[in-house]
Amino acid sequence: MKTITEFPHETRVIENVFIPMRDGARLAARIWMPVDAEQKPVPAILEYIPYRKRDSSRARDELNHPYMAGHGYVCARVDLRGSGDSDGVMVDEYRAQEHEDAEDVIAWLAEQPWCDGKVGMMGISWGGFNSLQLAARQPPALKAIISASATDDIYVDNMHYMGGCLLGDNLSEATVMFAFNSLPPDPQIVGERWRDMWHERLAGSGLWLETWLEHQRRDEYWKTASVCEDYSQVQCPVMAVGGWADGYTNAVFRLMENLDVPRKGLIGPWGHKYPHLGVPGPAIGFLQEAVRWWDHWLKDRDTGVMDEPMLRVWMQDSVSPAASYEDRPGRWVAEDQWPAPGIEDREFTLRGHHLEEADSDADPHGESDAEISMKSPLSVGMFAGKWASYAAVPDLPFDQREEDGGAIFFESRPLTEDLEIFGLPECHLEVSADQPVAMLAVRLSDVNLDGEATRVTYGLLNLTHRDGSEDPSPLEPGKKYRVTVPLNGIAQTFPAGHRLRLSISTSYWPLAWPSPEAATVSLTTGVSSLTVPQRARRPEDSRLREFGDPEAAAPLEITQTEPGRHHWRVTRDLATNVSSLEIANDQGAFRIEDTGSHIRRGTEEWYSFRWNDVNSVRGETRTVRRVQREDWGAEVTTSTVLTSTPTEFIIDAELDAYELDAQRGDPRVYSQSWHRRIPRDLV
Repeated sequence: MKTITEFPHETRVIENVFIPMRDGARLAARIWMPVDAEQKPVPAILEYIPYRKRDSSRARDELNHPYMAGHGYVCARVDLRGSGDSDGVMVDEYRAQEHEDAEDVIAWLAEQPWCDGKVGMMGISWGGFNSLQLAARQPPALKAIISASATDDIYVDNMHYMGGCLLGDNLSEATVMFAFNSLPPDPQIVGERWRDMWHERLAGSGLWLETWLEHQRRDEYWKTASVCEDYSQVQCPVMAVGGWADGYTNAVFRLMENLDVPRKGLIGPWGHKYPHLGVPGPAIGFLQEAVRWWDHWLKDRDTGVMDEPMLRVWMQDSVSPAASYEDRPGRWVAEDQWPAPGIEDREFTLRGHHLEEADSDADPHGESDAEISMKSPLSVGMFAGKWASYAAVPDLPFDQREEDGGAIFFESRPLTEDLEIFGLPECHLEVSADQPVAMLAVRLSDVNLDGEATRVTYGLLNLTHRDGSEDPSPLEPGKKYRVTVPLNGIAQTFPAGHRLRLSISTSYWPLAWPSPEAATVSLTTGVSSLTVPQRARRPEDSRLREFGDPEAAAPLEITQTEPGRHHWRVTRDLATNVSSLEIANDQGAFRIEDTGSHIRRGTEEWYSFRWNDVNSVRGETRTVRRVQREDWGAEVTTSTVLTSTPTEFIIDAELDAYELDAQRGDPRVYSQSWHRRIPRDLV
């Protein structure tokens, strides 16, 4: 990462400004701007998230916003209502209050003397979501957005459900927000009212996991904030950004296909990171690309950004399996439109235990079509990695041979020439089950000459959601169904001599919660197939404009005071038949020098099961968050346990808050526990 210290514009920063809302509440903002902006107004760029501008997101903010301000923009990092130093209580994500507040913030920015009336909005994850959502609400001053690692469909591609299956990351995300929502504002910003604001949050934010589990199908709760319900509502230009190691890339394809506004898509090899911080690499000069985008749409400058292809992605080369990569080799390829007319479906039929192509010899292995039954052990999935890689621990899928012993799989002949796929593969299967609820996990892997199997992409389907997730219906045991399992979008090279392997299992724990009862699923070969989007190499790909090297403003000065701890461990106790995945994402403690604040952040997760007992699965998370200075401090700990029976999900959670004051003996000032039982709804 190249640090840039000299910019076209000299800048200044305002540590905090309170922005008034229509109901009298105030949201806290940190603002960077050119020093002469009041004399020469410029466009504003908003990032609007709940991750505490004063401490938690401060390091990233220091890289991004001074950089864009230095190129002639006012940048505002605003804490959502109920987060950081803003007023109020936050009780859920992407609700109407959040959007109304954002409209007020955008209008306020546009009216300031240092703003020329044009506003852009950008963000990653939560900030990418609400950038899309605000674009659909069409506030007059909002002229363009950049949405990274986000989705247009809150149910289909998010951390909660996938293919109608409950994701383990639903618990992880709830844990993140449980911890964030329980922290106090900073008294240096809000004054003496900080304690009252803190206790209001502690008592009022609630247990978000409970809410998310109460909506197990794609109902109005999810639709309300999903822009895919009416793409025509998005009327401003959109840049959509994703990464193959992330969980949100499918939305980039849908946005390119369905929006009717100027738009660009960018997908690299990265996990859940901005591309200039992208891991696995190569990272790119994303902030330069952002400035090109903003200059075009907010300053009416011809930067050439709209002369380039609509969708640009990283075509990944074949690699041996690993739980983390520093870099993924490959090259950039691009398409002028999506769907791309030059990409053709290549179909493989599942026959015997093989993937056979239509032009191959008829039944070369002497195996007739048949039914193959599977009832996977719960261990399938222990090496699956995270739904979305956060690049904090080794959270990518490992060698799939560890998983395939508990699955049925179908393998192609060795490829006679390189195969490159770009798009969204699909499986078309004929299946039956012996239970009313069952799931399938489908994985596509690259098998190299040594037999190593690297997962390329995957998909999940709760078979009760076979006709959609709005109105699922139980299976009739023994009845055959034709189902489609969409796999996540990908761009990948399979070299000549390698094989494609399609693996199918009836469990994928802990990436997805198991079905209520262990189900045997039978698959009919011969009439089941895999379709992959094949793309031919093109000479014009080599002529694409090269991205610059990653750049950013000067990093935040931080002093590490306690070491962090990161690991990802799979264990099996043969005496008890209990297997566990333990994840530690402990950032230790550090001091932010410009505020004098000491920060402590740590999260631990455990996912376990006992042999093949689907009702023994257990997810547990614990967090500690501390913010402290010599004259003030607070610490919050949380614990959440999720278990299930065939008919219910069971939540047990605890929250403890401490005010760190040596004279008061660090007392616990708040404690709450929850015990909730939520009926399973065909999940």
